[in-house]
Amino acid sequence: MESASPMSNSNGIMSLFSLKGKTAIVTGVAASGLGFSIAQVLAEAGANVAIMYNSNKSAIQAAESIERACKVKCQAYQVDITKQENVQASITQIVHDFNGRLDVFVANSGMAWSEGAAIDSSISHYHEVMSTNLDGVYYCAHAAGQHFRRQAQEKTSITGACLTGFTQGSFIATASMSGHIVNVPHIQAAYNVSKAGVIHLCKSLAVEWASFARANSVSPGYIESGLTGSAPEDIKDLLKDKTPMRRIGHPDELKGAYVYLASDASSFTTGADIIVDGGYCLL
Repeated sequence: MESASPMSNSNGIMSLFSLKGKTAIVTGVAASGLGFSIAQVLAEAGANVAIMYNSNKSAIQAAESIERACKVKCQAYQVDITKQENVQASITQIVHDFNGRLDVFVANSGMAWSEGAAIDSSISHYHEVMSTNLDGVYYCAHAAGQHFRRQAQEKTSITGACLTGFTQGSFIATASMSGHIVNVPHIQAAYNVSKAGVIHLCKSLAVEWASFARANSVSPGYIESGLTGSAPEDIKDLLKDKTPMRRIGHPDELKGAYVYLASDASSFTTGADIIVDGGYCLL
């Protein structure tokens, strides 16, 4: 099946970035940080956004604030992405709740490695990191891809209604520059492997899904969020020294990459990985 080119319906360059009337799901969202910035920019572009969180209930307030500010539907769902059955059921429920459609899925959930050298670490922590960072992304892709394929083939919503404005789905995963290089002085072999796996998974899905959806990834560098955001100032200074731009990035500086990949502006972009790291991987 040959997918249509959204470019033929363009009303100007800015219209390509519009997500008005579309449904997006973002995992790993709290009241601040990268997940919030992603959900916020998709809503700013006009999408109705469902956010999935594991245990941080600040996601509920995050959804409420996005809904008020952007005048779109935004709702939080508690989901353990390491449980395939939970992921499948939750995504189907969200599609039912959000006009019967799915246009964009951002697999952003992840966790850091905290046990130092691999040879001295516990196997249980290895499984925990891989389950969250890689298996969870696979489960999300498996479920979201089924909706993308059905919508492209049947041209209907999940309830059987006529589906307008859908040409192809967009799956985006948050990887890491650590999927490209080995960070120094960080010791985190399992984390690096998990993120390299995410990048290659998206490349593989891009080929498999070419007729109905695009699959891409974003690889952030050191960002004022999560583990980096809470690091002591002396550690941050060390990270800045290793980054050509001599600073740590802000979550909002990744918004452009995600809205590009989510929108028709990237209609011919699939299997790509966008590195946003201030030049760190160049050295």
